[in-house]
Amino acid sequence: MPTRPIPRCLCVLTLFAAGLSAARAADVQVAVAANFTAPMRAIAADFEKATGHKVVAAFGATGQFYAQIRNGAPFDVFLAADDTTPEKLDKEGLTVAGSRFTYATGALALWSARSGYVDANGDVLKANQFAHLAIANPKTAPYGLAATQVLDKLGLTQAVATRIVEGQSIAQAHQFVSTGNAELGFVALSQIFKDGVITSGSAWKVPASMHDPIRQDAVLLAKGKDNPAARALIDYLKGPAAAAVIRAYGYQN
Repeated sequence: MPTRPIPRCLCVLTLFAAGLSAARAADVQVAVAANFTAPMRAIAADFEKATGHKVVAAFGATGQFYAQIRNGAPFDVFLAADDTTPEKLDKEGLTVAGSRFTYATGALALWSARSGYVDANGDVLKANQFAHLAIANPKTAPYGLAATQVLDKLGLTQAVATRIVEGQSIAQAHQFVSTGNAELGFVALSQIFKDGVITSGSAWKVPASMHDPIRQDAVLLAKGKDNPAARALIDYLKGPAAAAVIRAYGYQN
C-alpha cells in the first residue's frame, strides 16, 4: 500500500510547536550558598526535566556573592545562607520587589570524618584533645557565625581560639574535615545528612537554641526580571517537589 503523504499544514504546525518550545526554554544563572550545594543539584535536575529550562549554578559564600552581585555579576536568582543579605539587596534596589522568601531553615552540626569521634552531645569540644577545629568565616558565611555563637554559649571561645581554622565558605570548612586536615569542624547538617541519617563519620546535631536561626532566603534579582526561567525556578522552589528534597537534607521549610 502506498504511503500517504503527511499534510503540509501538519508539518508546519509540528515545526512551529517545536520552535515555540525551544524559544520558551532558557538558562537561569543562580548564585547558591555553599551549604545548599547537594539539594540544589538535585532540585536543578528535577526542575530541568519538568520545565526544559537549564540551571547554571555557582556555589560559594553568601558574603562573597553579595559583593559580586553589587559589582554587576550576571546572576538571575540568589539563594543565600541567611535572610539579611537578600534584605540588603532589596534595600539597594538590586532585586525584584516582593520576590524574597525563605526557602529553608538550616541546621548546624559538629562533624568528624572519623566514626565514633564525635559523641551525641558534642562533649568532644570540652575535652579539648583536638588540634584543629574547622569553621566557615563568620564574617561572610552565616554557618560560621552560628558556630561562633555555639562556642560562646559553651564558654569555649578562648579555649579553642588557637585551634580554629577558617574556610572561606562552609564548603571549605567541610573539606578541611573530610580530608583530615582538621579532626572536627562545624558544618551544615545538609552536607553530611540524607534521608534521616548521617552519611559518613560521626556528628552532633547542634540544638537550634544554641545559635540564631539560620533562615535562608531566596530572591529574584533585577537582572532576572525578564527571564522566564528565573521566575519559573522561584516558583518551583516554593512547590512540593523542591520541599521534599529540602527536607531530605535536614532543613526545615
